[in-house]
Amino acid sequence: MAKNRTHDGPGPSQRQLRVGELIRRTLSEVLMRGDIHDPDLNRLSVTVGEVRLSPDLKIATAFVMPLGGEAQGEAIEYLARNKPELRRLIGRKAGLKFTPDLRFRLDETFDQIDETRRLFEDEKVRRDVEG
Repeated sequence: MAKNRTHDGPGPSQRQLRVGELIRRTLSEVLMRGDIHDPDLNRLSVTVGEVRLSPDLKIATAFVMPLGGEAQGEAIEYLARNKPELRRLIGRKAGLKFTPDLRFRLDETFDQIDETRRLFEDEKVRRDVEG
């Protein structure tokens, strides 16, 4: 008997993407509004770039970056310290039946974008691209 599967590829399933985006928007809103009762976390402006879910939807990894890239270590520490409250708020506001365990990592995409921009400004690279 064949299993009824909705996803067979190597990338995330539509469900992982949908739930990840819902959590990302909800987490961003919670952080922006200062719904957490932690003055250390509330004084930081944190951008949530992406949320990736494990295939079983039990773990959500949020890729975050404090505004201006300052206090990166503290931002991860404050988010981790407030994980239970964040999880509760996300579950309630997003209407999730099961809220995944939250993990926080620095979003390095901004660094990659800066490096790509720097490469394209290099004279040798510009000649190769334009030539």
